[in-house]
Amino acid sequence: MNETTGAGPGAGAIVDVPEEWRVTASVTPFQGNKTSVRTDDVVMPDGSVVRRDYQVHPGSVAVLALDEQDRVVVLRQYRHPVRQRLWEIPAGLLDVPGENPLHAAQRELYEEAHVKAEDWRVLVDVYTTPGGCDEAVRIFLARDLSVAEGERYAVSEEEADMELARVPLQDLVRGVLAGELHNNCLVVGALAAAAARAGDGFDALRPAEAPWPARPFAV
Repeated sequence: MNETTGAGPGAGAIVDVPEEWRVTASVTPFQGNKTSVRTDDVVMPDGSVVRRDYQVHPGSVAVLALDEQDRVVVLRQYRHPVRQRLWEIPAGLLDVPGENPLHAAQRELYEEAHVKAEDWRVLVDVYTTPGGCDEAVRIFLARDLSVAEGERYAVSEEEADMELARVPLQDLVRGVLAGELHNNCLVVGALAAAAARAGDGFDALRPAEAPWPARPFAV
C-alpha cells in the first residue's frame, strides 16, 4: 500500500483521477430491467488476476429542494432491500443514455413532489458504492420553489404509499448525525448543503449544467 507522508499533498492535489486496469475477460451473468451484474477478470499491479463482480447502473439524479423557510422537500418510501421506510429527497434514474441530468432532476422533482424550482445548482457528485456498483449520482440544490402546474403525476407500486413533508435543513443534519436518517442522497445532500452555506455560500456552487465526467451529457 502506498502512503503519503509529511504535511500531505498541496492545495488542489486531492482529486480523483480516471484510471482503468486491464480486464482479461468480462461476462454479464444477470441482466435486469434497469441494471445488470458484470463479472470482470482484472489484472492487479503484481500481475495476478482477480475476479470482480459489480452492478452496472445507468446513473441517478437527486434534488435537495430548499424553500424560503429553509425547509427541505422530503418523502418517505418503503425500500424492500433494507426493510425500512426511509426519508429521502426526490431522486430517480437516468433512463436515457446521455440524458441531461438537470432535465432528469426537474422531472423527478415534478413527479415525486409536484414542485418546480427557478434556481438550480450542482450540489455534489458521488459514487454511491464504488466497491460494488458503478452508480454515479448528481445531487442538485434547487431553490425558489413553487407548486408545479397541471395535474399531479400518477404514482404506483412503492411510490403509491409515499409521504411528503418539508423539514428544516438543520433538523435533517441533526437526524443524520444522530444515526436516525440513512438514505445516501439525503445524508450527502443535507451535509453538503450545510457545508456549502457555512463556506462560500450557495451562489458559489457549480452551475446546473456543469460537466459530469462520470455520466457525460449533451447540454
